[in-house]
Amino acid sequence: MPRAAEPSTDDVSSPSSGPARTQATFRSDVAATAVGLFVRQGYDATSVEEIAQAAGMSRSTFFRQFRSKEDVIFADHETLLERTRTYLAGEHKDPWLAVCDAATLVFEHFTGQGEVARQRYRVMNSVPPLRDRELVMVSRYERLFAQYLREALPSVAGLDSVRFAATVISTHNFLLREQLRRERTVSLAELHESLAEVRRLYGVAPPERNAHPAPEEVVVAIFPRGLPPAELARRLEQSLGAHRPE
Repeated sequence: MPRAAEPSTDDVSSPSSGPARTQATFRSDVAATAVGLFVRQGYDATSVEEIAQAAGMSRSTFFRQFRSKEDVIFADHETLLERTRTYLAGEHKDPWLAVCDAATLVFEHFTGQGEVARQRYRVMNSVPPLRDRELVMVSRYERLFAQYLREALPSVAGLDSVRFAATVISTHNFLLREQLRRERTVSLAELHESLAEVRRLYGVAPPERNAHPAPEEVVVAIFPRGLPPAELARRLEQSLGAHRPE
């Protein structure tokens, strides 16, 4: 397995800068090397020294990048959390869609890794402490998404934000795991449609095209129970505007 080139001393932690991308790539390469060792030798039987040697770095460099052997396997998640946080910090016309798009970033990353992602998945499922840590990592994505929705849509009930974030994460994880288990190939188009269905389930998806009723027809809108009056009014206005005859 090719050795990972060590990042320069100028590398910084901000995911938006060029050097940081170099550092993120370095960490990802080291993680791929470690996963390969875990698969061949077993997680418990693989030492930090072996990972460092296989990745072409010193033991001290390893510990400057990772706190422990366990951290290596979650290196990509740390980078992705920063990427999604940076993405959500931008301007978005539709916060509900922005959360779905942020989940898509994660899906694209891991499906793009191919066999490395599948090996990591197998390793995590074979080691109980890693499974437990994965649950913690999932909760961090959920908290990030829910917090973003609460800040972007302050009139929406906090519980609705939490429920939506959890449903998006559950949908994403279900499809990604099917892909990683080689049960079937899940396309981006299927993920997009599944997340669009989540938005429809919560009444936050735009009306489908070519679904404009005639002026004399009645418009029926379905919204979550307990929706705040201000948010209900906003969505009614949006729905009526979308169905207004041209």
